[in-house]
Amino acid sequence: MHIAVIGTGYVGLVSGACFAEFGVDVTCVDVDESKIEKLNSGIIPIYEPGLDTIVKKNEAAGRLHFTTDIISAVKQASVVFLAVGTPPRPDGTPDMSYYRQAALDVALALDGYTVLVTKSTVPVGTGKWLREFVTENAPAGTEFGVASNPEFLREGAAITDFMRPDRVVIGTNDERSIEIMKELYRPLYLIETPIVITSLEAAELTKYAANAFLATKITFINEVANLCDAIGCDVHDVARGMGMDNRIGRKFLHPGPGYGGSCFPKDTRALTTVADQFGVETRIVDAVIEANERQRDAMIPKIEKLVGDLAGKRIGMLGLSFKPETDDMRESPAINIVKSLIKKGATVKAFDPVAMDESRHYIEDIEYATDEYDAASGADVLVIVTEWNQFRALDMERLKGLLNSPRIADLRNIYEPAEMREMGFEYVGVGR
Repeated sequence: MHIAVIGTGYVGLVSGACFAEFGVDVTCVDVDESKIEKLNSGIIPIYEPGLDTIVKKNEAAGRLHFTTDIISAVKQASVVFLAVGTPPRPDGTPDMSYYRQAALDVALALDGYTVLVTKSTVPVGTGKWLREFVTENAPAGTEFGVASNPEFLREGAAITDFMRPDRVVIGTNDERSIEIMKELYRPLYLIETPIVITSLEAAELTKYAANAFLATKITFINEVANLCDAIGCDVHDVARGMGMDNRIGRKFLHPGPGYGGSCFPKDTRALTTVADQFGVETRIVDAVIEANERQRDAMIPKIEKLVGDLAGKRIGMLGLSFKPETDDMRESPAINIVKSLIKKGATVKAFDPVAMDESRHYIEDIEYATDEYDAASGADVLVIVTEWNQFRALDMERLKGLLNSPRIADLRNIYEPAEMREMGFEYVGVGR
């Protein structure tokens, strides 16, 4: 089978490479000539563990191709995935301009029956719009199917999520499209992956609803953690007791400075705008968005608890990306925290294993360290913002010698409070 993937951003590149790993012939298309040149030269524009290996392997095998020629890519494809960006606009609604342009380019290039599949996260009703739009713009008499196939890829674990997903959601009312999509995902049948067939609208809403629920779960445990701080108990004990209930589950019950990244902030806001369009209130999701913003602000008093007035203080910071195993800085809590610290007169020296170059697009007036110990050197407090594995076993005696005072604000609860205090550190966590 031949497929085309329009857009070589995070979702498009990962999806294209993984389909090629399944043995499918894949052509990835992008209008950005420099990006295509880099990909054809073996340069991967995003950081995702394992992606470079899969891209290189499948390029060498002749199954993965990169081009700016959308016409040739579409004409030879049985399935065309639309995986272009839909970034949020100031009002929270997704910017669909890239999607519309891609839809037009695909429509004009159609030649024979093709399944047009939306992989981008889009508003409910986009599939219906796509069917009407392509009918108007494709060559007369062109047959095609329309489907929604939302992605559920976690940054830092995207390869595993694609190869061994919890489920595959396919939204379409067209039987021929269903059969073609099932054939495309046939390699997953061997591991008995559930294939969920829905309407277009249900598939589109599933993406928003799933991310909004996970964001809600994170926000809920953050509020419980704040209550634990006030009461004087350990949120980890509470989360463990909650998570053992199979109706709740253990995942996403890890308190911290709030969720970030390219999905949860965008999709929670987008869900509220979709609901507004249909005259439905989303009070829970509205509250989640507000509480998440407050959670970031709540980290500053924790740091002040250790050092007092922040004016003139030197802060060592570990982690800048919104989560480990990615360089993604979009909506990272670190951005808010750094800006608040600087506003209060502190200076910040930070280290992140992969995100420091990317952070320069989001944060100004910050110094970058060569490693975690350089970040701690001469600092009045060390603040852990992202739970990278290499931060989980720091040499505490070395840190004590580097810090002006042995103080750690652990915003990801990597360490045990009692153990840290026994080693002579002033320590604060989240809900501990």
